[in-house]
Amino acid sequence: MKARILKALQIVAAMLVFAAAPALARGAPESFADLADKLLPTVVNISTSQTLKAAGPKLALPDVPPGSPLEDLFKDFLQNNRALPRHVTSLGSGFIIDPSGFVITNNHVIADADQITVTLNDGTSLPAKLVGRDEKTDLALLKVKPAKPLPATKLGNSDHARVGDWVIAIGNPFGLGSTVTAGIVSARNRDINAGPYDDFIQTDAPINRGNSGGPLFDMDGNVVGVNSAIFSPTGGSVGIGFSIPSNLVKDIVGQLKQYGATRRGWVGVSIQQITPEIAQGMGLPSSAGALISGIDAGGPADKAGLKNGDVVLAFDGKPILDNRALPRIVADTPAGKTVNVEALRNGKKQGFKLTVAKLRDQDKRKPAPKLAQTPPAKAKSKVAQLGLSLAPLDSDARGQYKIAANIRGVLVAEVDPDSAAADKNVRPGDVIVEVQNQAVHTPDDVAKKIEADVKSGRKVEVLLVNRGGQMTFVALPLSAS
Repeated sequence: MKARILKALQIVAAMLVFAAAPALARGAPESFADLADKLLPTVVNISTSQTLKAAGPKLALPDVPPGSPLEDLFKDFLQNNRALPRHVTSLGSGFIIDPSGFVITNNHVIADADQITVTLNDGTSLPAKLVGRDEKTDLALLKVKPAKPLPATKLGNSDHARVGDWVIAIGNPFGLGSTVTAGIVSARNRDINAGPYDDFIQTDAPINRGNSGGPLFDMDGNVVGVNSAIFSPTGGSVGIGFSIPSNLVKDIVGQLKQYGATRRGWVGVSIQQITPEIAQGMGLPSSAGALISGIDAGGPADKAGLKNGDVVLAFDGKPILDNRALPRIVADTPAGKTVNVEALRNGKKQGFKLTVAKLRDQDKRKPAPKLAQTPPAKAKSKVAQLGLSLAPLDSDARGQYKIAANIRGVLVAEVDPDSAAADKNVRPGDVIVEVQNQAVHTPDDVAKKIEADVKSGRKVEVLLVNRGGQMTFVALPLSAS
C-alpha cells in the first residue's frame, strides 16, 4: 500500500513540475514550405499609375519665311519635343484580410495614384478602390470586387511577438512577383522618425523595394506586422527591416473601414523626452514619463489643470514609460472619454481628470519659421554661464524674428558657437520664457536667476524656450566659476 501511495505521489509531483515549466520557444522549422504554400494566396501585388502634367512652357514656332525648309524643320522639331503628360507606375505589396476583397497596404505604395490594380497570386488582376488612408502610420485600406470569395489571412497579436521568434515576409520585391523570405524578430518598439506613432517591429527577414505593404507572418500564419521600411546604405536589404505591428494596424484599419479616415484622441499638449540632464536640472527621480513643454490654451489638458513642466506618468491606467508612449495611447483613446492622468509636479504625484477631444487636421502645429541670424542692434546682457547674449523682447525684435504678440520672455540675440547653449541647439530668435520654472521678462531676470542658482550649487539650468510658437525644455550645464 505504501509503495502504491509513494508511486502516486511521484506521478502527481511530476505532473505539477511539468505544468509549472515555462513554454519552450519554438525551434527552427525544417522547412517553411507548408506555411508558405498556405499563405501565398493571401498576398497580392499592387501596381499604381499616375499621370504627371506636362512641365514647362509650350514652345512657339520661330519667325521664319513661310514655305521655307526652315519652317518644316522647326515644325518637326516642335512636334517631336513638345511637353506631353507622363505616366508613372510603381509596384508594391499587400494582403487580403477579408474574403470579400479588403486589402491592406502602405499609404506610400498608393499615394497620389490615379489607378490602383491588385494582382492575385493566381495572376488575376482587379481594379481597386481606396477605402481610406492614414499618413501618420503609413497605412491604407483597399477594396476589390472579386468574382468569388478570396483566400484571406488574419491579423494576429503583435504583442506576443518576441525578439528571436521566427517570422516570414512575403511580398513583391523589385516587381519580381510573390517572394518568400525568412528571419527572426530582431527588436521591438523601434522609433525610426517615420511618424508620431512609431512603434516598429525590426526583423532581419530580407525586405527590399517592392516589399512595402506586404505581411510579416508568425509561425502560426498570423500577420504580426506590415513591412514598411528598411535601413539600407545601398538601397537593398542589409537585414534591417521595419514592420508596423498588427495591433496598431487593427485599430487603424477598423477606423478606415468604418469611417474612411482615422478618429484619434487629442489632449492639447506638446511633449518631449526627459534627458538625463533635464532630469537632473528639474530634480526628477528618473527619465521615465513624458515631459509637458507646451499646453494648448482651452484644450483638454489646459482645462484639466496640467501645466508646463509636469511629467505624465500614467494615462487612463496605462504607464507612460517615455515620451513616445503618450501620443500612441492618447491617439487610441476615443474622443469624449474621461480618463485619469497621473503626473509629477514639483516632486509630488498628482491626479487629474481629463476629457479627450478629437484630433483634427487643424490641430497640427505649423512648422517654426526660419529665423534670421542678424541680432537686433540693442543693448545686450551677456550671460557668460550659458554662452548667450540676451535682449529685451520689443517690437523691433518681434518684427525681425516674427514672434507673436502673445509670447512673453527674453530674446536670445547671440549664441557663442563654443558654448553649451550652441551644443544644445539654442539659436538667435529663441525666446526664454522660464528659467528653472520661474518666469523671466528681462535679460536681468535671467542673469540674476542663473547667478543665484550657481551660488546655490545647482549643476544644470533648465530653460523653457519658445521657438516659432513651440515650447521646448533645454538643459544647460552650469560651472562654479
